[in-house]
Amino acid sequence: MAFETKEQVLEKIMTMEKPSCPHCGEEMSIWEVPPINVGDGLGWGSPYLFMCFNDECPLYAKGWDNMLENYAHHASYRCINFPGTTQFELIPVFSPQGAKGQVIDDRVLAEQEALKQNIKKGFSILADCYVNKDGVTILRLLMDSAEPVRVRLKAAEMIGDIGELEAIEPIRNLKFGNQKLQEQVDTAVGKIHERFFTRECPFCAEIIKKRAKVCKHCGKDVAGQ
Repeated sequence: MAFETKEQVLEKIMTMEKPSCPHCGEEMSIWEVPPINVGDGLGWGSPYLFMCFNDECPLYAKGWDNMLENYAHHASYRCINFPGTTQFELIPVFSPQGAKGQVIDDRVLAEQEALKQNIKKGFSILADCYVNKDGVTILRLLMDSAEPVRVRLKAAEMIGDIGELEAIEPIRNLKFGNQKLQEQVDTAVGKIHERFFTRECPFCAEIIKKRAKVCKHCGKDVAGQ
């Protein structure tokens, strides 16, 4: 049985037609389940469910009185649906805002879809650049903070493979603000130096030959440094 990531499950659910609540007829929303065990401890069975958030839904509106009368709790319940099935069940909520923090609305879905498309586009450009040894465009994508982090990480990996020495200076002068990306960039710079048998002077930071004993830029003794 193939294992699906949470991202893959969400992508699949996004393509589904949203069901209508059987109690009020309103279209249900995609709901990210909280990271807690329920029932027998086996979990929800899916990281996402459909839930009715219509506050006028008879089930929800009447639920407050029913829960207070039968269980002495200030609570109600909302209708949920398991994606891809006709199975509808109830889930208790303890305030009007209950469970709303996990609603994935259309705006968020649109943003996620746009991000996915930008990543796909970035990877396609990088693949062409790698084949054509276009280090300039790869460097541009790496330094563009508007690009998705995944694209910039891939660009950093590629610049280490095909980047020229001229790529080191602009990379060194940029703060990336993401630890994983910064680590990948540092690794890439190291790979460029390995390919060209160079290093950076520990005193003036200019690029010198790896075997150099005296820096040709600042004249400092770099033997053993």
